[in-house]
Amino acid sequence: MVVKVFCLVLGFALLAIARIYERFEDLPVVKYDYVIVGAGTAGNVLANRLTENAKVQVLVIEAGPSDEGVLAATAPFLAPKLTPNTPYDWNYTVVPQIGLNNRTYAQPRGRLLGGSSSANFLLHQFGSSDDYDRLARITGDVGWSWSKMKKYIFKHEKIVPPTDNHNTSGQYVPANHGTIGMVSVSLRGFFETIDAKVIAASKELSSEFPHLPDGATPENILGLGWAQQTVGGGVRSSSSTSYLRNANTRPNLSVLIKTQVIKLINTGSENGRPAFRGVEFATGPSQPVNFVFAKKEVILSAGSIGTPRILLLSGIGPRDDLAKVGIQIHIDNPSVGDNLSDHVLIPNVFEVRGNASLDGLQRDPAQLQSALDEWTASKTGVIANSRSSHIGFFRLPKNSTLFLTTADPASGPKAAHWEMIVSNFWNNPSTPLPPTGNFLSLTAVLISPTSRGSVKLASADPFDKPLINPKMVTTEFDKFAVREAVRAVKRFAAAKAWSDYVIGPYGSLAGTSDAEIDSHVRQGSSSIHHPLGTAAISSADARKGVVDQNLKVKGAMGLRVVDASVWPFLPSAHTQGPTYLVAERAADIVILDSQVISADYLHL
Repeated sequence: MVVKVFCLVLGFALLAIARIYERFEDLPVVKYDYVIVGAGTAGNVLANRLTENAKVQVLVIEAGPSDEGVLAATAPFLAPKLTPNTPYDWNYTVVPQIGLNNRTYAQPRGRLLGGSSSANFLLHQFGSSDDYDRLARITGDVGWSWSKMKKYIFKHEKIVPPTDNHNTSGQYVPANHGTIGMVSVSLRGFFETIDAKVIAASKELSSEFPHLPDGATPENILGLGWAQQTVGGGVRSSSSTSYLRNANTRPNLSVLIKTQVIKLINTGSENGRPAFRGVEFATGPSQPVNFVFAKKEVILSAGSIGTPRILLLSGIGPRDDLAKVGIQIHIDNPSVGDNLSDHVLIPNVFEVRGNASLDGLQRDPAQLQSALDEWTASKTGVIANSRSSHIGFFRLPKNSTLFLTTADPASGPKAAHWEMIVSNFWNNPSTPLPPTGNFLSLTAVLISPTSRGSVKLASADPFDKPLINPKMVTTEFDKFAVREAVRAVKRFAAAKAWSDYVIGPYGSLAGTSDAEIDSHVRQGSSSIHHPLGTAAISSADARKGVVDQNLKVKGAMGLRVVDASVWPFLPSAHTQGPTYLVAERAADIVILDSQVISADYLHL
């Protein structure tokens, strides 16, 4: 059933995507003003904004296929069917993790138009205002501060009614959101019996789990709120279906798909620095290698794994690491591929009474087909929505003993240490759904980890998968924080509001001692798939960092990075929202730097 679902071609008509090419030979021109590597979350923002000026020629190169007609990239509830181990995923795995019993796990990354915005689980926030103010301090650029970044929400976001058109009063604050932006965002349009219990438990335990009037307001993210999702009209809204589709009739935009960038081309020296205004690419191993040049810039938007990988293959990175795989060094920068950080997912499952959970949909093909039929006919029902009703962001108590010896890694007092995701079904990626029983999942996520890892090359072969090592849960803060997060979700599930539904913790979650909880974490935790930091931003004069405050690669000319990899730390959010905002500002920076764009096209 899984295979049928993810590869099924949609039976309804989608808007045709124009100017998308599968063969290099069919491109209308061979030299562009900008070449963008990656048609993902950030890349499509740039493609749209830069081509608003008809005089600017842009080429976007995407390794994967089109997202058009891919059911699991369109029907929100089916998102988990899209990755891993499909043609729409890069199908990466991490190296064995010492902090997780030497286990390995999949590290999905979208490999289709829209990138991970076409493959993620659709939850949408922007982080804490403290995150952006911290970014401004790191870069020395007030333009990254929240007071300057807030405006990009209104350019990016378009709040639309939920699929069931219910009254959303009290579930979000309209003034905090955009209404004419690109990406459709909505509240969940499928009520479940647990929704009232979540709110009741929040009120009962309001000092620890306050319920928020809006679950995605950066000035106030601490608490529990209704989940917001990138869904409009019952279908996923990605960077492909929004930014790219909005621009796809422009004659100055070309998109080349099913084509993997191999490396950047050093086009000579400019102002004493190597320039990288060329790109080599091929459709696969042993296939012909082609190249294209940018008059102005090459912009890497290949994501937190793909971008450092391309930089390393191009001779930009740690000298010793490149020498080991036989790559000629052009720029010695130890920060490339370093500083990998990821949110840690800790599955916490509770057994529940009755059959109100959604586990039947996961076990019974007939139930799933019935729900799919409803969605196909009307774009309503469970399939038209993401899988979580509520999410919340929280901090460790101020008097936590760890803070006596360890600095607080969060961006500030309004930023989170951990997150809770409420799902009315079995949500444990490390263990299959049992054949019987019904379950509630209160997934904990470590939001401000201090563990840092790396992305390195396994060889000089551009088609070899890289070595991904996030070093999950290897610091004392991380071990303490996940332990306390597990205890907190158990307190939430023990509220009287759950007494007629929750039977109790399932499996290893039943343990209460530090040692038992640590064992629970090590045997079940993995990633929630928010890697970043591998091409981190810093001030121009900082010793560490890959890009400067304007996202230009340090030591290079004609080369920028615009994607999640530039975030030097994890924000208090699922990372697609912060990535969209970075891309919106990056577009303005690139436009401002250009010598041919008129003020009519500035969005500053």
